[in-house]
Amino acid sequence: MRWQGRKQSSNVEDRRGQNSRIGGKSTGIIGIIVLLVGAYYGVDLSGVVGTPQIGTAAPQTTLSSGQEAQLNELSRVVLADTETVWADYFGKRGSRYTPATLVLYTAGTQTACGTGRAAMGPFYCPADRKVYLDLSFYEDMRKKLGASGDAAFAYVIAHEVGHHVQNLLGILPQVNQAQQGMGKAQANALSVKLELQADCFAGIWAHNAINQKLFEQGDIEEAVAAAEAVGDDRLQQQAQGYVVPDSFTHGSSAQRMKWFKRGMQSGDINQCNTFSSN
Repeated sequence: MRWQGRKQSSNVEDRRGQNSRIGGKSTGIIGIIVLLVGAYYGVDLSGVVGTPQIGTAAPQTTLSSGQEAQLNELSRVVLADTETVWADYFGKRGSRYTPATLVLYTAGTQTACGTGRAAMGPFYCPADRKVYLDLSFYEDMRKKLGASGDAAFAYVIAHEVGHHVQNLLGILPQVNQAQQGMGKAQANALSVKLELQADCFAGIWAHNAINQKLFEQGDIEEAVAAAEAVGDDRLQQQAQGYVVPDSFTHGSSAQRMKWFKRGMQSGDINQCNTFSSN
């Protein structure tokens, strides 16, 4: 990706290196269950309602100072690009886009949705409208998920910002409310639709990146491969050796690639209605 030296977002809260108390009772207006696939694989928090259940965190991945500096800049540039994309969308409809704040942290931090851990992977907290990211997830993607490259990492950030857009549009709170009156399988199915829509929204960011000629050779493939890498079926197969479709909360690899590509090819939010699609 062509990101070096480009505009960076100022909507970043840097908590890296701060001591954070990990543990205690989680609080926040939205109950969140943390789903850890196997011992490590991180998933974001926004799609499922319940009581936080935090597993044992994996050893913290470390980055070199140079690598961390690059990922810090990349994250801020990608965030700025999402702000441009969504400000344009909201502006054309007579409203104003309120950007999410990106919180960079190390190992763990407190959020309005409870305690955040690096082992969860990047996540969005709707209660404080912040995206939480430990930059070491870049290495975890490469080593544990088989997805590497700046475009792959950018896709992850764009996906989490997609949840913020859902929150602003009222989709996220509607889904969370509906899930409270459902059985687990039904709630999971709604969560999948929510996550696939965030993938489609991430695709809209990618559509803009392509139009702006920000993607270099291989970047599209990197981003698509990242969507594939975090499919529930793939993660479950790797973690436990078998797949349980009723327990999916984010969608299969094929679904995640399909909806990301749909947003990327169309650039049209109207093509991202996963809730009306089987």
